[in-house]
Amino acid sequence: MQKLVEGIHQFQKDVFSSKQRLFEGLAEGQQPLALFITCSDSRINPNLLTQTEPGELFILRNAGNIVPPYGAVEGGEAATIEYAVSVLGVKDIIVCGHSHCGAMGGLLDLSGLEKLPAVRSWLSHSESTLRIVEENYAHITEPTARLTVTVEENVLVQLEHLRTHPTVAAALGRKDIDLHGWVYKFETGQVFGYHPEEGQFLPVEGTSFQAPTAGHELPPI
Repeated sequence: MQKLVEGIHQFQKDVFSSKQRLFEGLAEGQQPLALFITCSDSRINPNLLTQTEPGELFILRNAGNIVPPYGAVEGGEAATIEYAVSVLGVKDIIVCGHSHCGAMGGLLDLSGLEKLPAVRSWLSHSESTLRIVEENYAHITEPTARLTVTVEENVLVQLEHLRTHPTVAAALGRKDIDLHGWVYKFETGQVFGYHPEEGQFLPVEGTSFQAPTAGHELPPI
């Protein structure tokens, strides 16, 4: 806790003072560039990763970067998505998974979650991910590679869940919004974006990615 308190003092002294005009402007409202949906994992910092300032990303985080299908859960995910699209008018939604994801590791070994009933219930929203991996990737048995393909397929499944949300479906129909699937490899700093034309996750280099469909053969990252 002491480190956090010292960080606040440093922020107020060094960071805030150097960007005071930016922070004062934020009091007038926000116009984020994108809704960024990612995992709660402490190793991911969306603003650091994308080099964005406060006010530029509307961020939704939970274990496994999961988007429950619309109506499946009355929770914060649906409300956050609805607000981002209908009120803030974001033009892009990114679902970003990451390497070494503990939630996806738990999905692959549900027996290890007997004492974590809330986690097991939450991961039921990735049931399609597990089915895809079990039925389409039985040939991938090496643990790291199997986890990687699970992370990738889960991003695609959650993008499909996004399409069930009425505000997203309507915005897609108007061509007012784009969906993107990313995977961040935190040990190398690389970010891979899904290219539906190639059926692969490829390095992100300023390319615009269209919304994919789950179930394609993916190369290990």
